[in-house]
Amino acid sequence: MNTPHWLERGMMLLRSKTQSGVVSAKPALSSLPDDRATKDRIEASIKQREQVLPARLLRRVLKELQNVIDPQVSEIEGGRRAKLFSQWYLKASAPQRLDVWLLISEHFGPDAKKVMAAKDEYTQAFGTPEEGSAEIKLRRSLISPRTRLFQRFAAFEGGLRFLMDLRAEMLPLLKTNKGLAALDVELESLFSTWFDVAFLELRQLSWNSPASLIEKLIQYEAVHFIKSWADLKNRLDSDRRCYGFFHPNLPQEPLIFVEVALLEEMAQSITPLLDENAAPENLQKASVAIFYSISNTQPGLKGVGFGDSLIKRVVEVLKSEFPKLKVFATLSPVPGLRPWVLKNIDALLERLSDKELAALLKSVGLEFNQFADFVKLLEPGEVMQKNPLLQSFLMRAAAVYLGQTLGETGPLDAVAKFHLYNGARVERINWAADPSSKGAKQSWGIMVNYQYDLKKLDRHRQLLAKGIISTSSSVQDLFLPAAKVSP
Repeated sequence: MNTPHWLERGMMLLRSKTQSGVVSAKPALSSLPDDRATKDRIEASIKQREQVLPARLLRRVLKELQNVIDPQVSEIEGGRRAKLFSQWYLKASAPQRLDVWLLISEHFGPDAKKVMAAKDEYTQAFGTPEEGSAEIKLRRSLISPRTRLFQRFAAFEGGLRFLMDLRAEMLPLLKTNKGLAALDVELESLFSTWFDVAFLELRQLSWNSPASLIEKLIQYEAVHFIKSWADLKNRLDSDRRCYGFFHPNLPQEPLIFVEVALLEEMAQSITPLLDENAAPENLQKASVAIFYSISNTQPGLKGVGFGDSLIKRVVEVLKSEFPKLKVFATLSPVPGLRPWVLKNIDALLERLSDKELAALLKSVGLEFNQFADFVKLLEPGEVMQKNPLLQSFLMRAAAVYLGQTLGETGPLDAVAKFHLYNGARVERINWAADPSSKGAKQSWGIMVNYQYDLKKLDRHRQLLAKGIISTSSSVQDLFLPAAKVSP
C-alpha cells in the first residue's frame, strides 16, 4: 500500500516531535544538548543559570501561550493575546527565545496516541467503504495546537511579519537542535498556504515607485550589489523592467523580485547590463528578455516556492507589452562551480584525452605527475586571461558541472537547481561574464544562460525526473567523456 503524501508529512511532524532532543541555551543561539525535557525543567527547581528562563517563568510562558489558543475566546481576543505575547518575546534574549521555541515544539504538537490510533484505523479501512471517514479522522488527529497558535499570531497586524522573522532566526539552529524540526516544518507548511501565488500580487517597480520600495530593492538585492542611486536608476531605465510579488498583509515588502533587461540578443556578460552610462536599448528591436537578477527577500520563507511562478507571470506580462519578444532567458551566476572543480580536479583532468591533457599541462609548465600543482594555478588571476587552453578546460568543467552531474537532490548548483526544476534548459556557458571579485571567487567569472521555452517546460522537467539535464547543443559540445565525478 502506498502511503499518501499528506500522511507521510503528518507522520514526519509526529516523529519530529516524539524523537526531538532538547537543548539547554547559552548566551548565544549556538547551544549544547540537554538531556532534560522542557516539562522536567518547568517542574524542576527554580534555581537555573541566568541565561535560561527560570522554571517559574517557563510555567508562565507556557500558560500565556495556552491562553492564546483557549477555545473559549474569540479570534479577536486570541489575536490580542498573541500580540501581547509577541511584545514580550521581541524584548527577550536569544536564549530565552530558544526556550520559547522548544516550549511550542514540545507542548503544542499533535496527540501521539490519537494519531497512532487513527493511523491504525485508517490502515485497516484502506480500500474499504470506511476509508473516507477514517482518513478524515486521521487528518484531524494530525492537526496540532501549534497550527492554531500560529494562526492566532498571524491574525494581528504585524503578526505575519513576526512569524517570518521568528522562523528566519530559528533556521540556522535546525542542524544542532532537532527539537525544532517539527516547529519549522509546521511553519513552512503554513507559509506555503498563506503565501500561495493565488494570494500574491505581481507589481512593477519603477523609478517612480515610493522611495520606501526603492530602498528595499537596494537592501535586498542578492545577486549584483547596487552600488549607487545611478546604478539603481540604470536598472529601472526604459529598457528595463523590475517586478515583485507582494502579499496583501505586507504591501510594502517585496517577497521576491526579478530584474529584466530587454535586448536584441542574448546577453553573455553582466558588464554592459550594469553599465550606468550605456544608452538604453531600442525597444522596437528588442527580441530577448534577460532575467539577470532574482532575489528572495525573506529568509523566513525559505522552502516556499514562488520563484517559478514569478518568472512565468513576468513572461506573460512582457509578452503582452512587447509582442516581438521571442526569447526569455537568464544570465545567472554559478556559485558552486569553483569549489566543486577544486574538489574534483583529478577526475576532471583524467577525462581529457592524453593529447588534450599533455597540451594543457604544457601550457602551464607542468608534467603529467603534477596534478596537485595544477590546483595552485586555478586561483583567479592573469593566467586565466592569457591561457586559452586553461579557459577551455574550465568552460568544459562548467559544462560537466551544470549538464552532466546530478547529486542526490538533483542539480548540484543552487541556482541551476532553481531554474532546471522550473523547466529551463542550460542554453549557453559564458567565459569572463562576471569580472567582479565575487564572480571570480565563485566561478572564475563564468556565467550561464538558462532559457525558458514555455512550450517545453514540462518536457524538461520530465527529463530531469529521469536524470537527464536539458542542455543546448553548444553546451553538449563542451561535455567531457563520461567518468565518475563525485558531487
